[in-house]
Amino acid sequence: MFERLKDWYNKNWCRKDQLQRYVELGAITSQDYEKITGEAYPTSA
Repeated sequence: MFERLKDWYNKNWCRKDQLQRYVELGAITSQDYEKITGEAYPTSA
């Protein structure tokens, strides 16, 4: 799943908010999110 989402993100087929949802669903980890976007996974305070 990680490789697929990384490819989709690089092709602009997937947005950051969609990747955040994949993290919430447990499909990828927050570390995977950071590897894909280059940004820290946003946490709610």
